[in-house]
Amino acid sequence: MKRFFVTGTDTDAGKTLIGSALLYAARCQQLSTLGLKPIASGSSLTTKGLRNSDALALQQQCEPPVDYATVNPMAFEPAIAPHLAAQEAGQMLSVSQVAHWLRDTLGQTPRAFTLIEGAGGWRVPINAQEDFADIAIALRLPVILVVGLKLGCLNHARLAADAIRADGLTLAGWAGSVIDPAFAADTTRFTANMAHLNARLAAPCLGIVPHLTTPDAATAHRYLSLEAL
Repeated sequence: MKRFFVTGTDTDAGKTLIGSALLYAARCQQLSTLGLKPIASGSSLTTKGLRNSDALALQQQCEPPVDYATVNPMAFEPAIAPHLAAQEAGQMLSVSQVAHWLRDTLGQTPRAFTLIEGAGGWRVPINAQEDFADIAIALRLPVILVVGLKLGCLNHARLAADAIRADGLTLAGWAGSVIDPAFAADTTRFTANMAHLNARLAAPCLGIVPHLTTPDAATAHRYLSLEAL
């Protein structure tokens, strides 16, 4: 069984698109899959309760299917930092709480390929003392870094990779998601930037997903590969 923690260089870096596309690719290889997003803010109130669009995208790629609560047990309505959203809901998040839930879920729902998605970047807090990074550390998970490709991404990506390794975890691979089409418009410069990331991140590149007008896992997976994982 392969399990990875998915983080990004920033909010809206493309974590869910890359994560759901990797799960889709695993399904195409006839692997059982599970995508988890234990904590999600920015959720919508529905007749079934709070639902987060990122968690729903991951749920769609779970094979065999699982219910929503398995994917996202902690959903909050405001689109703000999760620790603040939890506080406003009268709840306190902790690494021990999330890690306990994850261990139970992973034990009860074993799959060949599992991704656990954080929120925002590596150091996004879940309370005053703990970050999402501490969840990956508690479970000793190898990390997939999603680089939102835009101006400034070289610095963001290298800092994130350094932080992951400084925390004692393995950077299993990275994937790029073009979130600013202008950044990729000059192919010569774009190629040079990707070469820099490949050299300095010192981890396998799982692929580069171009800017998609209507992003979806089925389209994005064509630009990715699971081989290095």
